[in-house]
Order: sequence, then structure tokens, then C-alpha cells
Amino acid sequence: MTDAQSDGGDCTDHRTAVTEPEVEALVRGICFKTGPPRVLGVELEWLVHDLREPRLPVAPERLEAVYAALRAVDLGSALTVEPGGQLELSSLPAASLTECIGTVSADLDAVRAVLAEDGLGLVGIGHEPWHPPRRFLHEPRYDAMEACLDRSGPAGRHMMCASASVQVCVDAGHEEPGPLGHARRWWLAHQLGAVLLAAFANSPLIGHRPTGWMSTRQLMWMEIGTGRAGGPRLDGEPRAMWARHVLDSPVMCVRGDGGPWEVPDGLTFREWTRSRSPRPPTRADLDYHLTTLFPPVRPRGHLELRMIDAQPGDDGWIVPLAVTAALFDDPEAAETAYRAVKPLAERTLNRPAPHNPLYTDAARYGLADPELRDTAAACFAAALEALPRTGATTEVTDAVAAFVDRYVARGRCPADDLLDRLHDGEPQHRHGPAGGTPLSHGKDIRT
Repeated sequence: MTDAQSDGGDCTDHRTAVTEPEVEALVRGICFKTGPPRVLGVELEWLVHDLREPRLPVAPERLEAVYAALRAVDLGSALTVEPGGQLELSSLPAASLTECIGTVSADLDAVRAVLAEDGLGLVGIGHEPWHPPRRFLHEPRYDAMEACLDRSGPAGRHMMCASASVQVCVDAGHEEPGPLGHARRWWLAHQLGAVLLAAFANSPLIGHRPTGWMSTRQLMWMEIGTGRAGGPRLDGEPRAMWARHVLDSPVMCVRGDGGPWEVPDGLTFREWTRSRSPRPPTRADLDYHLTTLFPPVRPRGHLELRMIDAQPGDDGWIVPLAVTAALFDDPEAAETAYRAVKPLAERTLNRPAPHNPLYTDAARYGLADPELRDTAAACFAAALEALPRTGATTEVTDAVAAFVDRYVARGRCPADDLLDRLHDGEPQHRHGPAGGTPLSHGKDIRT
């Protein structure tokens, strides 16, 4: 969901230096805002390919021209460009699943129309299957990010420039215990996240060759490392554990008003508050630091679930949105999901996500993992029962049921379709939807 997130272009706000205790208090206050779950959002990242020659990279000049045209389009969602030229559409908080789907679908129609005029299209695959990572945006933030992530290998460039996802945003939940309590939802997001990762894995290729992983995108996140792409431990109070994680995570960059930004090596935000060097950190620095952490579940007042690969077809993104919304915001479904995923916690070995065996198996095997398949079946069944109670349309419920029949019930995920076509010698996507038959089977599953 769009919110008041700093883009790094203003170094003058919140210039007062912050201390370590102040940072902890601020993080506790801004990252978990509790109350009855009532709004929903989604952030959709897309690869952009030539519709006729998808295996040829799109020239930067061509992207610049069509993106300039898109800036003149009136949208209900925020449209931004990722470092590699991917497009991201971020919804405003919606009061219902139906409202969210309707607004985003209309925006996507408008975006696709502009792209199609230049022979371009949006492609729903979690990782670029043909082209090597290539940076499109050259800004101080991404210069610094690239320099920082290059220290741990090439995975950072793949994440920045060649990946795409469906990120579902749900409210943090009630302050009190129970299936909709914030502590339960925080825990559920991490354990259910492995199931969502496996069920919607859709990135098995790099350079037109299988990587051995159903979600190569998640593999790249794991290779980036725990400080930048890992989550906190789950054996404590969520606010306290997240605040500790924020303080102990490395600073990506120290912004400046001129010249390249400084990229310190190994300096945590806690150490920065204590050393006050190269200058004292400010509230603006803290706000910016929070935007440089990429765990699978990121608390931003709401919970942002970041482990789902971009999905095939024009409307494939609706299925993970609907399933996640049902399992988090319907009390009965939330309780069922909690019981279903609880045995999976043993496979984490108490290690934070995604750097634990559970997430590794989900990314590597998808639903070919028997326990993940059985858990997914229970969770999707609970979501199907709950969706009518949430006001979902018949078309949306039918799309989820079709996904269950095509993938979950067969121990498959969208990545299997890409691999099947690769082995059959077919192109990875044709004119129009990418990665296989749309899950709506020709129906309009929007509002």
C-alpha cells in the first residue's frame, strides 16, 4: 500500500539527532499500529517485455518514453519504477477485497493500454527468465544499494533489477490476544508465508535455464543475507523484537546533499547512534533505514507480506490477494490457518525467516514438499469457505477454486508450468498473459 515513505530525496526533515532509546521507542510506535482489521492493500511488481520479441531486452530509451506517457495517466494507485525498469503499482488502503480488486484492475487496464501502444506488456514472473540484471534507474539510493549489496555477491543485482512480486498488505491487528491479535498475526504471517511462497512460486529460470529452485526470486533474497533481507526472531514480543532487529541491522547508506552517498561497511544503526559518526543519525535517517530493510514480513504500521512471486496472467495476482485476505481477516479462517501451519514451525529450527530450512524447502520444492502441500490444502480450503463471508464475488471464489484444482490439489505451483513448457520447447509466454492460461479461464474475475 502507498504511504508516507521517504524516497531519500529530502535530507532536511527531522534533522534532530536521535538516541538509541528514542529509536527503539519510535520503532515500537510506528511499525505496529493496532486496531480492528479493516483495510487491505496490494503492491504489484511486473516485468516489462516486448510483446512480439519477449526474449530481447527493451531499450532504456523506449522504457523512458513509455514511462513518461504513463505519468500522465490518472490512476487510483501509485505507479513507480523499480531499479531494473520493472513497474510497481501500489494500491491505496481499501475497505474491502472487492474495492481493492476493482481499483487495481482498472489501473492495470489503463497501464496496459499505454504500454500496448508501444508494443510492450506486463509480465507476471517472479524473476526475469532471459535477460541478465540491468539497472535502468541511476539515482543515489540505487547507486548506494548496489554498492552495499555487491559486497555479498550478485544476488542483490538480481533482486533489484530482475525480480517481481505480489505483496499483500494487511492490518497489524488487535492489541488483545486472539486470532486477530497483532502477536498472533505477526507469527502467522511468517509461518503461513512459507506456504504462500511454495504455493505461488513462479521463478524457476535464469538465462532460460532451470535453477533447481521453484522460487529463484526467494533464493536471491536468502543469498542477500540476514541483516538486509532477514526477519527478527519470533520468540519475543513483536514490537521489542522488531525494534532490536532494526537497531542491529546494518546501515545501507549515509545520505548527503551532494555527491555519492557514503556506504559504510558493517555499521549497524545501534552503533551509529552510539558513535555519532560520520554524523549523528536523525529521525529522517531512521525513517530511511526502515525502507532499506527487506524481510519477508515488514511491519509498516500494517504488515507487508513480501514472499509471493509475481503471478501469471492478467488477473493471477488476485488469487494470492484473496487467499491472504481471507486467512488474515476472517476469524474462523485465521484460526484454521494458525492450527494448520503450527506444525511447520518445528522446521524453522527457531531461525528467523527466510533463512531457515522451512523457507528454503518452500523456495526449492514448492508444493512438491508433502507437508507444505497438505498445509496449503487446509489453508486454501479455509480461505474458500471464508471468502463469501468477506463479500468476495463468485468470480473471485471461482478463481481461487480453479487455482486449487490446477495447482494445490496436484502438488504443483505456477513454476511447474514454466518448466513444462521449457521442456516441451514452447515459448515462455505468448502475446498477452504470461506463464500459462489465466486462472480465470477466460472469465473476468474483477468487480
